[in-house]
Amino acid sequence: MTNKLLSLLLLSASLGVSTASAQKTSKSTTSKPATQKTSKAAGTVSAFSVAGKKAQVFTTAANTELRLSAAGDLAFQPAPQPLETQLCVFVDPGHTFQTMLGIGAALTDASAETFARLPKQAQQEFMQAYFSPTKGIGYTLARTPINSSDFSSGSYTYVADKDAELKTFSVKHDEQFRIPFIKQAMAAAGGKLTMYVSPWSPPAWMKDNNDMLHGGKLLPQYRQAWANYYIKFIKEYEKQGIPIWGLTVQNETMAKQIWESCLYTAEEERDFIKEYLGPTLHKAGMKDKKLIAWDHNRDLIYQRASTILDDPKAAQYVWGIGFHWYETWTGAGMNFENLRRVHETFPNTNLIFTEGCVEKFSLDRINDWQLGEKYGMSMINDFNSGTVGWTDWNILLDEKGGPNHVGNFCFAPIHADTRSGKLLYTNSYYYIGHFSRFIRPGAKRIISSSSRDVLSTTAYRNPDGSVAVVVMNGTDTKQDFQLRLQGQAASAVSLPHSIQTFVIK
Repeated sequence: MTNKLLSLLLLSASLGVSTASAQKTSKSTTSKPATQKTSKAAGTVSAFSVAGKKAQVFTTAANTELRLSAAGDLAFQPAPQPLETQLCVFVDPGHTFQTMLGIGAALTDASAETFARLPKQAQQEFMQAYFSPTKGIGYTLARTPINSSDFSSGSYTYVADKDAELKTFSVKHDEQFRIPFIKQAMAAAGGKLTMYVSPWSPPAWMKDNNDMLHGGKLLPQYRQAWANYYIKFIKEYEKQGIPIWGLTVQNETMAKQIWESCLYTAEEERDFIKEYLGPTLHKAGMKDKKLIAWDHNRDLIYQRASTILDDPKAAQYVWGIGFHWYETWTGAGMNFENLRRVHETFPNTNLIFTEGCVEKFSLDRINDWQLGEKYGMSMINDFNSGTVGWTDWNILLDEKGGPNHVGNFCFAPIHADTRSGKLLYTNSYYYIGHFSRFIRPGAKRIISSSSRDVLSTTAYRNPDGSVAVVVMNGTDTKQDFQLRLQGQAASAVSLPHSIQTFVIK
């Protein structure tokens, strides 16, 4: 990242919206309407008026030096009925939808080890870049593995072989890199970091293939021991001063991988939740921990969600359904329609994006603009489909896209060149920042609708009363448009291959 570019980022950051306290998002046992008219009586945000307000504009655009850069203010004027020939983005703050839990990334072994190899100045730059809500992009959500994942330097667990009673359980392995890394991230975020955990595989001896890698299934005789394992991990991390908000049942329950993996059919995951993991959490006094099922791609999400949530004994323990974006491995596109089907059918169960990254790392592609545009497209559509939280995969990787003990090298928003000690910012960092810096925990999604598909958009009303509207242009053409709400309009320009956030306050 050039000094000039960094200066632009820091300048624009100083104008960012203020941070707000995270509000708890919990599953309701009573039916709620999908949309609510804003009113104090209804317990939603107070009525919004655009009168006398301006829109601060922040822009990231290809073939420019604009990276989350402040680009002036727009004034609203009374406007007549728009013509069909006019490109418009219509914003309606009068109807609210889901509440934002947070946006963030996974704090993995690979990230922690790479961070430890950086000089102190680069470490400070990294923490500010991700976790400062005014000088960075204000991350508030994080995920971390239970046991090793592929983004570890090797496979490991927290117990000795065949210790089904977990008497030898210890997270000492994580004390070298990961736990100190997480604590620094928490401090940089002002203590407001919502953390959840995910296992990639039980210990090999608990599985039918006697291998942490290559899929395999949890043996029936170890189901209770494995349920106890989650409890042990949560307790040990909390003893280290790391509060755990929630957990997923299993990372990628259908994927037989060359790295750590474990397979569950929909029925097997349902039964493990209702007979073992759910009751064990409750018996351990952890009813408040949010349990997330599926944690895999959008393609089979409805089948998995319906199998689990149509069973009341399983559904009572489930806070949400987690999903990834890798359904594109089949050659198809991202299947946002399936998210909408789940949200329509189970409106009181939360949707949360738990992982996504661009695979097959190459340093030659570090400035590829499609990296950021994939994030922008996913985030806009995921949020518009009812998603309450969004978690990127590795928060930091090295100049090789690792470390990864099976060679599955990937992209991250920031890479560290451990040879020079410099941070390398991909454009996905800025694309994510157009959401995470300006849409804060507790924000309510509102309507934002484009009159043509050349612009994609989503919008939120923040707890401080400001409205953040994200507009993305994935075309090769500059688009002149009107930002319209409450009978008033502001004239705006969307550059080719750009993303903008309009903060109205």
